[in-house]
Amino acid sequence: MPSALAAPADIPSRLSAVRGALAARQVQAVLVPSSDPHLSEYLPERWQGRAWLSGFTGSSGTLLVAQGKAALFTDSRYWEQAESELAGTGVDLVKLDGPATPAYVAWLQDLALGVLADGPLALAVDGHVMGLAQTQALHDALKAEGWQLRTDLDVLDAVWPGRPGLPDAAVFEHQPPHAATSRADKLALLRKALADKGATHHWIATLDDLAWALNLRGADVDYNPVFLGHLLLGLDSATLFVADGKVNAELRDRLTQDGVQIQTYGLALDALAALPAGSVLLLDPKRVTWGLREAVPEGVRVIESINPSTLAKSRKTPDEARFIRQAMERDGAAMCAFYAWFDQALGREHISELTIDERLTAEREKQPEFISLSFPTIAGFNANGALPHYRATPEAYAVLSTPEGLTAEGLLLIDSGAQYLGGTTDITRVWAIGTPSAQQKRDYTLVLKGALGLSRTRFPRGTLAPMLDAIARAPLWAEGLDFGHGTGHGVGYFLNVHEGPQSISKAVPDANMAMQAGMITSIEPGLYRPGQWGIRIENLVLNVPVPPAVPDAEPGTPEHGHYLAFETLSLCPIDTRCVDLALMRVDEIQWLNDYHAEVLRRLSPLVSGDTLAWLQERTKPI
Repeated sequence: MPSALAAPADIPSRLSAVRGALAARQVQAVLVPSSDPHLSEYLPERWQGRAWLSGFTGSSGTLLVAQGKAALFTDSRYWEQAESELAGTGVDLVKLDGPATPAYVAWLQDLALGVLADGPLALAVDGHVMGLAQTQALHDALKAEGWQLRTDLDVLDAVWPGRPGLPDAAVFEHQPPHAATSRADKLALLRKALADKGATHHWIATLDDLAWALNLRGADVDYNPVFLGHLLLGLDSATLFVADGKVNAELRDRLTQDGVQIQTYGLALDALAALPAGSVLLLDPKRVTWGLREAVPEGVRVIESINPSTLAKSRKTPDEARFIRQAMERDGAAMCAFYAWFDQALGREHISELTIDERLTAEREKQPEFISLSFPTIAGFNANGALPHYRATPEAYAVLSTPEGLTAEGLLLIDSGAQYLGGTTDITRVWAIGTPSAQQKRDYTLVLKGALGLSRTRFPRGTLAPMLDAIARAPLWAEGLDFGHGTGHGVGYFLNVHEGPQSISKAVPDANMAMQAGMITSIEPGLYRPGQWGIRIENLVLNVPVPPAVPDAEPGTPEHGHYLAFETLSLCPIDTRCVDLALMRVDEIQWLNDYHAEVLRRLSPLVSGDTLAWLQERTKPI
């Protein structure tokens, strides 16, 4: 985490400074989201104000601060982490188990009744980092309760000494052959989408959409190869707004040749405000901030629709799929090398959750075209594995093995991934250390059955992704069990490890979540026993067309000719020592054996020696 973060003892003084700033502005409370001007999941240090002010380092959460009271709102993935990190800070934890906005409003109303004096009530939020749709919902809910929403204040700027500036890492080009579609072709595709909707201009603020559209990458955000910028696209123009010095002269010339002009990052909103009257601007309301929408001049008509780039980049081309398969093979070879070392080192070397992160990362770094990790490695042993977003730290971690021969027993969950020039990986495996108990094997097998059930599913093209969620949960539901996170998220192509529009989850579906050929999604059901162990089994899958069941079916008849299936992309053995065969059907066992045969076939040429021996042992049929 960034150096700006502090120990819990520093939090009360920071909260006091915020309260002074609120009093000076006659504002009763401030909301600090986990967000930046591009609505990123992982934030540059400058916009990690919620973490700086509360001490909570989870990737999702919102802070509300008022006189004498503060609260951190987050969902079940982070409850135990938040309780630990907020201890002694003066920040309360509010556990979200439903929509966030009603919880914010309820907290503020309690505050108004119990703490605040009579008079106008105002909540501040920086509109330049708050999503448009979320801000509108909050505005409407507060207005009904007599509150005013102030979106023109960045309270953090007044109280954060030495607040980090903009990141300055260089922008680089994602080049052929991995960039299988040219920048010119992508811009032409987007312009056609504009014309089809009757728009003259389009604004792209989300960083992965921007990087995809221009075949550019960067290092401004940890784990995601993106850079801070905005793109204003017209039917015959394109302007990239990026900080000075990040694009070298050679790359600038190539962009110019493709009709892309460069202006400084700070001029973006001014350029938006200068659009001529009569322009028609395409904006994605889920992918722009309130402040950006407010900058659109009144004479410009706005069409609200999903970014065309979001849909386009989710559908990987056949060439991209080929490179992704290569990246998966390299990633699988790295994991096998790590696991082979791990098995041999148990009871002979010092191994902790930190060691696991270091050694697994080192193996990935040896692979061709490796760029970085795709998210912080989660290595959770026993109770730590029950925290879906756990991360070991130098201050708190579990030890699995010592050189003196001590080996702990239990379940080890490892969720990890990497960025390669030819793709992004994300995979979770659970390994038995010692002999798993009957209850552990039962839990593991129920999760495995859910993963296999969804992996084997065929479904009509255009099925809304959330409709598939129950398939992975069914074996758990049958036993009265469930898990609190989604079953699957979209994955980028050397881009963000989490991308849309598809989401296999309990989300309320919309038309943009339709499953189409070429999409890559995770399948990752789980089961968590707080204080005991956690189990999650995750593979990435590719949507591939299924040949028509009836060759001469009438064109356009979906039940005969337009089905999709999942091609499993991730390549790493699944620990069969944890499987309770009594719970497995014959067809499920056959799928697992076939998968292991494929893992062995494709990874064997990439490994040797002890690693090959480990791979052969772990892929034996059951």
